[in-house]
Amino acid sequence: MTNLYSTMLYIDPGTGSMLFSLFIGLITTGVFGLRALIIKIHSVVGRGKKEELDHSHLNVVIYSDHKRYWNVFEPVVKEFENRGICVNYFTQSPDDPVLCQKFYHVKASFIGEGNKGFLKMNMLNAELCIATTPGLDVLQWKRSRNCKYYIHVPHMLTDLTSYRMFALDHYDAVLTTGEYQIEDIRKIEEIRGTAKKEMIPVGFPPMDELSKKVSADAPKAFDDVKTVLLAPSWGKNGILSKFGQKILSSLKETGFNVIVRPHPQSLTAEKEMIDDLMKKFPDSENFSWNFDNSNFDCLKASDILISDFSGVIYEYAFLFNRPVIYADVQFDSGVYDAAWIDHPMWCLSTLEKIGVKLEESQFSDMKNFINNALESQDIKKALEEAKSQAWCNRGNSAKTIVDFVQNKLEMLKEN
Repeated sequence: MTNLYSTMLYIDPGTGSMLFSLFIGLITTGVFGLRALIIKIHSVVGRGKKEELDHSHLNVVIYSDHKRYWNVFEPVVKEFENRGICVNYFTQSPDDPVLCQKFYHVKASFIGEGNKGFLKMNMLNAELCIATTPGLDVLQWKRSRNCKYYIHVPHMLTDLTSYRMFALDHYDAVLTTGEYQIEDIRKIEEIRGTAKKEMIPVGFPPMDELSKKVSADAPKAFDDVKTVLLAPSWGKNGILSKFGQKILSSLKETGFNVIVRPHPQSLTAEKEMIDDLMKKFPDSENFSWNFDNSNFDCLKASDILISDFSGVIYEYAFLFNRPVIYADVQFDSGVYDAAWIDHPMWCLSTLEKIGVKLEESQFSDMKNFINNALESQDIKKALEEAKSQAWCNRGNSAKTIVDFVQNKLEMLKEN
């Protein structure tokens, strides 16, 4: 009888993992659902405030929750401007670079930080909205009944399943950087029974612009003293969270120039840790911290990049064809859409082909490890293959995005 009960109660590991992921997702949805209720109450209370809400029907709205996404939108905005298409650009950063631009057809507005900005977006009255922000209709940002169509434009070349769970479920369209991203989203739609989104591979505007800049700039003059850029992702599995003081000490002891560029999200989600590391490792002659809005100068100045599973690996490798080192960290997919997929993430399997793996046991010999990685010639073929998978339509992404939006606008207005 005991064996019968054990058999009945047994859950295979795959199903158990899925149930656990679903459980975490439900908790997350519940927490943010409560926040959304608070925002809705504020919406009702504030409906009479003319300065908070714009009741006119807008054409195209671009929504940016942070100024760091200006590099994604800038080429697209300029294409809209050149075609004379009216666009409203709503940003939640008071110092967003878009606010300093002079456009005729594109109107940029600061809509407020936090709940004030979400209130504006939740009451949006527009034909369509374009955003890089995941979590539409899951977290604080809700679909507006007066906005007909929502388009997601990725801000990274890597797997879209590396977003938090349910991140893209409520978008109407996703404009991917490459074909490979489509398969996983389709699989998730099938598992969850959600509506099929329009999915079109359009390329990646930031990389198109940076590749022009790389071609125009003079090649880097390689110095006798190498420059190492440490640019990790954020979260408990990121390099700074996992190895922090140990890896920074090892890098400093190499005698190389070291630039540490934390992920922008670390400055809010892991501020205490970053502040502590900055006190222990202050700027010095051969060691510096970098928080520039653009990472281009850091990438260009470095001879080699050390990261984990951050998308910056692919930007660096694809643009400069220089070696990358990835730290031995385990990516826990539990709270991400990747937990619903039964095969390895593209970014992790590709990383093994285009990078050199750094294990904690090798920290003590960091200088020799970096020198050996700099001399590696085995990754060039794999790098070209990865580039073709992740970055399609090179040089034409902004035009393709605006073509799609323009056609969609005509269809929406006809209907």
